Amino acid sequence: MLSFKHDIPTKLYFGEGQIKRLAKSLEPFGKNVLLVYGGGSIKKIGLYDEVIKILKENDFNITECDGIEPNPRITSVKRGVELCKEHNIDVILAVGGGSTIDCAKAIAVGRYYAGDDLWEMVKTSFRRSKALPLVDILTLSATGSEFDAGGVISNLDTNEKLGAVYTYPSVSICDPTYTFSVSPYQTAAGSADIMSHIFEGYFSRTMDGDLSDGIAETILKSVMKNCKIALKDPTNYAARANLMADSSVACSGIPEYGKQGTGWPCHAMEHELSAYYDITHGVGLAILTIRWMRHILGKDASAMERFVKFAKNVMGLSGDDERKLAFAGIDALENYFKETGIPMTLTELGIDDKHFEAMAAHANADGYLKDAFVALTNEDIVEIYKACL
Repeated sequence: MLSFKHDIPTKLYFGEGQIKRLAKSLEPFGKNVLLVYGGGSIKKIGLYDEVIKILKENDFNITECDGIEPNPRITSVKRGVELCKEHNIDVILAVGGGSTIDCAKAIAVGRYYAGDDLWEMVKTSFRRSKALPLVDILTLSATGSEFDAGGVISNLDTNEKLGAVYTYPSVSICDPTYTFSVSPYQTAAGSADIMSHIFEGYFSRTMDGDLSDGIAETILKSVMKNCKIALKDPTNYAARANLMADSSVACSGIPEYGKQGTGWPCHAMEHELSAYYDITHGVGLAILTIRWMRHILGKDASAMERFVKFAKNVMGLSGDDERKLAFAGIDALENYFKETGIPMTLTELGIDDKHFEAMAAHANADGYLKDAFVALTNEDIVEIYKACL
């Protein structure tokens, strides 16, 4: 087990009715609020009206930055930064899912960025020293953005989607009832995203991280159990609450305590898919994960031990033939994804192999994935993409 640092400064209010904490959460930072949200789902569920009511009753000045995309774009970051400067914003309030929160994080840092090119900021943004304070109200269990400092921003002009470290939310309000209206498709995709955050750290060369592995395995089993319940009964509070808690912890770094880093290969590959085709992140991850698992297990026999552990401890399988057991665990995971309604090929999404070599080169720039659980070359990545068709 390796050395690690724990640093999560976010205050998290979890449970039904926690929006009562909103005014006091914003008050220490000032009265000028930039309200950041997406395509209008918060209006459909009445959350927008509730937020506006609280803000007005407590004399906050509201500037709105709406229309944040599912894969948030640099153009939205620029728009938000301009609004912050124009209206002397004191604090950002992001209401929505991970995309909205990610965009708000980039806006928070962009407000103080010295240069004119905010895409350059995205490419170099790692723990900037200054950012506007950020409060969020979560409406989708998926990315874990409510409990980490990272964010992912897309540039459609350059076909790039890049993750970077920006700023932690000061306060996150997580009410599972706000996810009751999430569609089955997005519930399944969000759950796949949560699981991928676990997989990226779980499949590591550190084999003696008992605490990390135990947390990771518990989250994986919880997600698979509660996603199925939520798909059948969307207003099941226990299922939605467990998924929301799973989401927050999965991407917090906690399940990777003491583990060797991996470079998060499936995320690196999926970001290329989203950059070129603007697909749903969790769906791309589910499709890639299965093929990545099969590829690396076939490439490197030393990965067997970890896959056997996964098959036994997560998928509940048993058997004496370790190779068969390892592949059976992957098959069982694929069957789970199919049961939740996730399309399992890129062909179903209208994607062909036209850009695979360019995507692989960018995902593995400067040999980025040479230190993954199993090292990946550009050729490996192209093979994985092709296996997804």
